Amino acid sequence: MILRTIYLFITGFAVLLSSCTSEHSKIVLAEYGDYNITMTEFEKAYAKNVGNYEKAKEDSLNKKKNFLDLYLNFKMKLRDALVRNYDSDSLLLAEHTDYKEKVGVTYLLEKKLVEPSVKELYERRKWEYRASHIMLRTGQGNDEEARKLAESIFDSIKAGASFEEMAMKHSQDQFSAPMGGDLFYITAGLLPIEFEDAVYKTEQGQINPEVLQTKFGYHIIKVTEKQERIPAIQASHILIDFKNEAGELDTVAAKEEVDSILALVRGGEDFLKLASEFSEDPGSQVKGGDLGFFERRMMVKEFDEAAFNLDTNQVSDVVKTNFGFHIIKLTGKRPYPSYEEGRDNLKKMFERQSYQIKREEFINNIGTKYNYQVNEETVNYILANSDSVKLDSEHPKLQEFKDKTLFTYANKSVTAGEFFEKAADKKDYHKKIINEDILRGAVKAVREDYLLKEEALNLEKTDIEFAELMDDYKNGIFIFKLQEEEVWNKIKIDSSKLNQYYFSTKENYKFPDRVSFAEIFSAKDSVINSYYEQLQAGVSFDSLVSHTERPAMKDKGGVYPLDDVKKPADDVIKKSPLYEEANKLEKPGDYSKPIKVTGGFAIVKLIEKDTARLKTFEEARAEVAGAFQESENKRLENDYLERLNRRYEPVVYYSDLEKAFVEEK
Repeated sequence: MILRTIYLFITGFAVLLSSCTSEHSKIVLAEYGDYNITMTEFEKAYAKNVGNYEKAKEDSLNKKKNFLDLYLNFKMKLRDALVRNYDSDSLLLAEHTDYKEKVGVTYLLEKKLVEPSVKELYERRKWEYRASHIMLRTGQGNDEEARKLAESIFDSIKAGASFEEMAMKHSQDQFSAPMGGDLFYITAGLLPIEFEDAVYKTEQGQINPEVLQTKFGYHIIKVTEKQERIPAIQASHILIDFKNEAGELDTVAAKEEVDSILALVRGGEDFLKLASEFSEDPGSQVKGGDLGFFERRMMVKEFDEAAFNLDTNQVSDVVKTNFGFHIIKLTGKRPYPSYEEGRDNLKKMFERQSYQIKREEFINNIGTKYNYQVNEETVNYILANSDSVKLDSEHPKLQEFKDKTLFTYANKSVTAGEFFEKAADKKDYHKKIINEDILRGAVKAVREDYLLKEEALNLEKTDIEFAELMDDYKNGIFIFKLQEEEVWNKIKIDSSKLNQYYFSTKENYKFPDRVSFAEIFSAKDSVINSYYEQLQAGVSFDSLVSHTERPAMKDKGGVYPLDDVKKPADDVIKKSPLYEEANKLEKPGDYSKPIKVTGGFAIVKLIEKDTARLKTFEEARAEVAGAFQESENKRLENDYLERLNRRYEPVVYYSDLEKAFVEEK
């Protein structure tokens, strides 16, 4: 599987647009038999291989020569695959179709649904709308009553009644009704998508021409303003509380104080200094009144409206909120981000807000395209024979209706039996007691799979990028099959061949100086010194090693296996001198003095020394097998390429490579 992945990656040459002239594009860089490689084909393949067109322009001529050689070999192999009729091989074609279905569905949803929707959201969020609404709630059986009242109110407004007065009188949105239905400024991605769509389709000063229904109720929507959105602003403020030092409400004194401070600001006094001295907002006072960056609706309405209407470095008049009197200075505006900068957050916003609704619309459009139809007779038959029955493939009467057509699309039929089998994958419906809502919901869920796969199988006809992706995969399958037949399946490994290869290459398999030892470790030097004194007094090392404090080594008797004296850089004890200290000991059984190691102290006892030497065949067997396989791989690959060269007699025009990625003037 890993080899297949490698070959599919190597052959993934997608088309990139070339800016060169038609004459330039017709330059032939290589010929093989009756076929050739043109400049356009080479440039597209090379640019894809290195990442993009600009990088390709910067690469050396030598790199381009090497790539042309590889690409020529690739093209000759593909030609050979066609000679062998791989394009008619049922197994290869089935694999290609399976891949097309799986990748196609993902590609469809991402490229045709998610990406366009996220880009639309990005464009919408460049604008903000100030909207008002009149809402009549639904639920508790009053849906029809709410609808009629909403339509009556709407008719009155069209006849000349004040929207604001009707909102204050009838709207059941307690937040906005007292303000004539005003919802303040909104932007895309924050409200139910149906409401958002209605707002964004309504011109400034106009009322949406239809009564809108959402899960919250019926809405009559009016757009009062439309303007370019500022994503966030940075502001500072000076706050004067309504209460005096005694804690008593005194708005007159507060107003006099804030007016006097504003006069100082207007007279040129430093805003930061005045905020630090007079502001009664403890959170921002210590920062000279700085509130940092904030977005719409993060501050109270009066503050928000005043701040967002300022120009940079402009100071507001006195603004009154529930917190007191404010003087606001705008210190910065955050620009609207590029699409790439905002894409990830926008995608999450889209998935939360409207993915399911947009997906349903997307599937419905595909269904219309392929004439999707439900067989109501079969639906009714299943319902009539499913009293207290769960939705799964064990339906007691399935044999009676399993061959009945449940739905059709693209001149294809799906039977009830096929549906019940597929429904097992739908966790929202599987094993639920069958009723009309459950059955129809499950049918809709199952039909998605069929419709998406059908669209995926036809996507090559309408989407060039997808068609090229599928060609790349097909080429990868062909190359993989060729490598199997010409290389991998021809490699025969047996002991005789490995022995012969070992003796011809045995200098490649060596052991370095190695040592094995046991260790007593303690975090405290006093403890390790005590162990050393006991060793010198005749206590055996093996009796003390059970006290080692390394948790991972305790069960191993403190023994470190035979290994390289100079441990590799990525070894877990790379900062420890254990192996080198053990190597200093002369004979097995000798032990060291206490030594400082990472995390504490240690005494090591030599168990075995093995000086550098060649590995025996058995010791090197795994390495020999790998090296032999790689050697045979290269030999058989070269033999195959030589046969292709003899067949197609390729000619390469390296001199013309200097013109690659160079625009003609």
